[in-house]
Order: sequence, then structure tokens, then C-alpha cells
Amino acid sequence: MRNISRRIFVRNTMVGATGLAVLPLLQSFRMSPNNTIRIGFLGLGQQAMNLMNGFIGIPGVQVVAGADVYGIKRQRFEKRAKDYYQSKKMSVDIKSYSDYREIIDRKDIDVVVIVTPDHWHTLMALDACSAGKDIYLEKPITFTIKESLKVAEAVRRNNVILATGSQQRSDSNYQHAVNLVHREAIGKLRKVNAYVGPGPAPYDLPKENIPADLDWTKWLGPLPFIHYNPRLNPPITLDPPRNETYWGAWRYYKETGGGFICDWGAHNFDIGQWGLKKDHSGPVKIIPPGYQDTKFLTYVYDNGLEMTNEPYDSSKTLGIKFWGSDGWVEVSRGRIAASDNSLLPPKDVVADPGLYERSSLHVENFIESVKTRRDPVVPVEIGQRTTACCILGNIALELKRPVNWSPELQYFINDPEAEKYFHREYQNGYKL
Repeated sequence: MRNISRRIFVRNTMVGATGLAVLPLLQSFRMSPNNTIRIGFLGLGQQAMNLMNGFIGIPGVQVVAGADVYGIKRQRFEKRAKDYYQSKKMSVDIKSYSDYREIIDRKDIDVVVIVTPDHWHTLMALDACSAGKDIYLEKPITFTIKESLKVAEAVRRNNVILATGSQQRSDSNYQHAVNLVHREAIGKLRKVNAYVGPGPAPYDLPKENIPADLDWTKWLGPLPFIHYNPRLNPPITLDPPRNETYWGAWRYYKETGGGFICDWGAHNFDIGQWGLKKDHSGPVKIIPPGYQDTKFLTYVYDNGLEMTNEPYDSSKTLGIKFWGSDGWVEVSRGRIAASDNSLLPPKDVVADPGLYERSSLHVENFIESVKTRRDPVVPVEIGQRTTACCILGNIALELKRPVNWSPELQYFINDPEAEKYFHREYQNGYKL
């Protein structure tokens, strides 16, 4: 893994700190015979439906297939896709599957959108890479650091496009804030508050009956067995139509996710590292709260700067504040503020009200990358570094002490105890 790290990640330091694509042109893209990019969704839950709303309206794109282990969600997908194309007087054949590999095996599908719980991301992404399919992968891109390196290597080895679903990178407010930091409009950067919330808790939900059309064994996949609770896979109804009323709680438990540290860290720590110009690096030390006089989870970088999981206002806004020697700028979804109003973007810039439901700008950027064979705004290396950053925070929380990390080797420094968290061994016959 150390050799992989050196080869893959040092090679890609040519990508600018802005995250804009400047990598060499990848292999030419062969679209479907009718010059249409055909998409299959792997996972059909709440976020998949949001993203489908973004993809399905892009000219030259067709959503043609979906896979999920929950039968009623397959039915919802088929109905929504068919209703949409009928309303446009288009004839598009829509299929759904219980096994995602049937979509991977289809030669007429160009792109897969992976929107499952994190523990399935890697197996699906590696299969998609092997099949030569381009990938839109929800964040965090993997469940473990070792998995993230494997995915990054597979993307480059197979010359596929992968976009990370860190859609804040496509928001003009976040772009404006980071640009202020990079051009030192607030002076020399002094520190970063990137508030994301707490880490994961032990699984403590009560056992309930598994729905008849949910394959719980397949949902678990490589995870050790845990009993079912509907908060992990929110129920829906078709008649009357009733969508999810909460996000799947798998993300909040140690056994199934990374807590807010990974869920929101993949957004806010991502922007923090972008501002710190550490997109292709990472922290050298991670200090948990409660250790000596440390109050907040703290990431220390090789230039001495720190990023903390620290609220910057009384509302505990999930956002980022950059502190400079001459001022500050803070940004969250739908809001940007600064120490001087002259630093703010023009008032006539209006945010897309559906930005975080449809991720419109972000998915359009991905489709353009598929066509041009140039990297999207958040390529796999940035997604990998952000994922590692988040997971390292959880490892420090688990160990209750500082963790020393080598961004060059992407490995721990003289820490056998921390090494145990580099990967979680797969169960139930699955192999990485």
C-alpha cells in the first residue's frame, strides 16, 4: 500500500489546489450508439432519488437501470423513471435488479452512480472499474482507508472517470471563500474551524422484523451480522406515495458507518483541506478532544496550521470558518459571511435552491468529464484524501490519544495499535 501511495498520489500532485481538472486526457469515451450516456443506479434510497432528479434532465443522458436489495425501492425507481420519460414522450426501457452486478454486466450502460451505504462502495466501485464504467461515487468514497487506496488505484489503472459526491465544491459560495483564502484576501491563513459534529456511537437500536421484500443478508454484505432496525433502511410506501422521512441511520454507528465525522466531515473537512492547500496531502497528527488541554478534534498539518471540529457560532452551524491575519470568512450551505463586506460575492449571485437535493452543477460537471475524459471538480485522489482525513479522526477518537500519520506514505508512524483500524476485514465470504 505504501508503494501504491507513492505512485498514485505523488503522480497526481499536478492537480491544482483549486481542485480543477488539469490531468492529461484519458482514453477516448465510447458512448452508446445513439450518442447517449446511459446510467445505472446502484442503490435506490433517498439520496439516489435526489441524484436521479439531477441526472435525468441533462440532455444526452438517460437513466435506464437501478439496483437495490429492497424490492419496494426498486418499484419506486421504475415508476419515477417511467413516469418522467412518458411525460417527455420518450420511449426508454427501464429495468431494475436486486443484484447490482447485472447492471455492471450490461454493455449498454456507460456510467454507474453508487449511492449505497458506505460499506458497499468499494466492492461496487472496483467491479465498475474492471468493467470500464465511469463512476459517480457518493462520499465518503469508502468505509476504510485501505479501501480508498484500492479504489483510487483501480480508477487510474482502468482509465475511468470517477467523481466524488462532495457537491459543496460546485457551490459558488464555497469556491469564493476558498479563493479568498488562497489569494490571501484575509491575510495569512492562521487556523480553520470546520464543524461537522460527533463521531459514531455503538449500535444500540432494538431488533425489529425484516420487511418481506428486503434482503437483509445482501444489505449487510461484507459487514459482521447486526440485527435489523428500520432506521438503518428507512421504509417507504407507494400507495399512498410516502418517501423516506429521515436519513438512513447506518451512518451514525460504528458497526455500519463513520458518524458525523465521516458523513459531514466528507463535506466540511474536504473544504477545509482545500483551503489549506492539502488536497493531495493530509494531516500529520490527529488529536482527539479530551487529550491533555485539547477541546476539539484537531488536525495538525506539516506547516503548523490546524483544522478543528469546532463550532464557530452559537448555532453550531455545519460549516467552515477560515481565520486569517487580516480577517475571516465563513461559509455554510446557503450562507457566506466575512469580516468585511467587500470580501463577499456580488449580491446578484443567486444560489440554486435545489443545489443539495439534485446536486445539479456537480452532476453536470461529472457528465462533462465523461464526455471530455478530463477529471471532474472532485477526482478520486481528492475524495481519497478527504476520506482518509475523516477516518483518521475517528481512529483518534477511538484510541483517545493522538495519532501520527504520514501523508506521503499514507500510513501510520510507529503505531501498531492504530494500524488495526487501517481496514476492517470482510465477512461472509467477501474479499477485497
